[in-house]
Amino acid sequence: MTNIITELSKYMMVILMTVYTFSCFSVFVQHSVEGKKSILLRQNILMFVIHFMAYLVMYLNTREMQMLFFYAAQVILLIAIITLYTGIYPKVSRLVVNNMCMLLCIGFIMISRLDFAKAVKQYIIVGVSVTVSLIVPVLIRKLKFLRKWTYVYAGVGLASLAVVAIIGQTSYGAKLGFTIAGISVQPSEFVKILFVFYVASSLRESTEFKNIVKTTIVAALHVLVLVASRDLGAALIMFVVYLVMLYVATRNPLYLFSGMLAGSGAAVVSYHLFSHVKTRVTVWKDPFAVYDNGGYQVAQSLFAIGTGSWFGMGLFQGMPNQIPVAEEDFIFSAISEEMGLIFALCIILVCLSCYIMFLNIAMQIRQQFYKLIALGLGTCYIFQVFLMIGGVTKFIPSTGVTLPLVSYGGSSVLSTLIMFGIIQGLYILREDEEEIIERKKEERELRDVPGRAPQKANRSVKDTNKKRAKKTTKFDEIEKQRIR
Repeated sequence: MTNIITELSKYMMVILMTVYTFSCFSVFVQHSVEGKKSILLRQNILMFVIHFMAYLVMYLNTREMQMLFFYAAQVILLIAIITLYTGIYPKVSRLVVNNMCMLLCIGFIMISRLDFAKAVKQYIIVGVSVTVSLIVPVLIRKLKFLRKWTYVYAGVGLASLAVVAIIGQTSYGAKLGFTIAGISVQPSEFVKILFVFYVASSLRESTEFKNIVKTTIVAALHVLVLVASRDLGAALIMFVVYLVMLYVATRNPLYLFSGMLAGSGAAVVSYHLFSHVKTRVTVWKDPFAVYDNGGYQVAQSLFAIGTGSWFGMGLFQGMPNQIPVAEEDFIFSAISEEMGLIFALCIILVCLSCYIMFLNIAMQIRQQFYKLIALGLGTCYIFQVFLMIGGVTKFIPSTGVTLPLVSYGGSSVLSTLIMFGIIQGLYILREDEEEIIERKKEERELRDVPGRAPQKANRSVKDTNKKRAKKTTKFDEIEKQRIR
């Protein structure tokens, strides 16, 4: 019976995930408010059904009651996230909230399958992170002076990265962070956000060549410190984010081409300077030729993706544990093996729909500072998704970055949820701007209503006459004082 349910569930979950993904894009073309609400509510139902089926299968395969209790705790958390976001911020983007919850839900499912203890830790991390992220939109909306902290962002970011470069713990050949009271912290995850704020603030002030040179020097310092720490994934993300933001702010293709040329040269230099970069490139070329010398991880990833095929093996029917660091850097491969390539492709499309929403906000918001922030954070998010999935599928050399909200990792989850909180704050600002525009439009229409124009004209004449009377009285007083 368990085998039958497991087999049927994998097809059902793929179908439901496909429907959910389709709704992520259909909501963009839906103009009716009621129609949008219906689509977004349907997304929540689909998410909870997928979540239920996955944990039912995992319980039947393990017969552990803790799996059911953990499932119930997750349902409470997901409902709380949706309720609190929509209750505290009525203008919030419901699509972004739904996608955020869906990605967290998939992460919980896969991490529970791979390592239950880590899944519990992830649950606690998500709970704390969501609490923090709920404060972020109101801060973005209320704190107008954020655009003026240009060198505060740069100073804090560079200092954090420098501390890691000096005293950071080495992991897989790179200094990524350090441990405080048993809690691992990876500052580069948060510095990416500060970096976006710095670039947005600096380019808002001026896009003259002199200011661009200063901004580029500070941005280059961020990248060079990360390279010195051998955190090349974060360095590459910041480099691409800066190029995109600079091009959009200046509209000058010369800066883009110059940056791409400089980046290509830096990649060649890194290949010759760092042995682990050379190893990753060698593995990327042919992981099976160096199977016992660095290629094992990528080879197992490719085996897992190939074994899963379109519909997957089913939960607890594959061997994703054979992939090293499957809960973090290679979780996409584990999902592909047991939940199928179609399911995995749907995850990519859900991430893409988030990015489209970020771009939509960036295009419609009027203030340059907020526009650049939305663009920078969106680029940071989608490029990290690209690096992660490209690395595990051997499309590009592996960079060791996580899949946002899906992979296990405290710093990654917290920084991504803060990023989503900032985007929600910008979405609310955009809604406020649209309300102001609509109000002004209504006031203009009221002034143009027939019958109101004479009143306005009469009022203008009276005001003019009053001003003239005041001027005449004042002139008479001056003349009297002069005569005396």
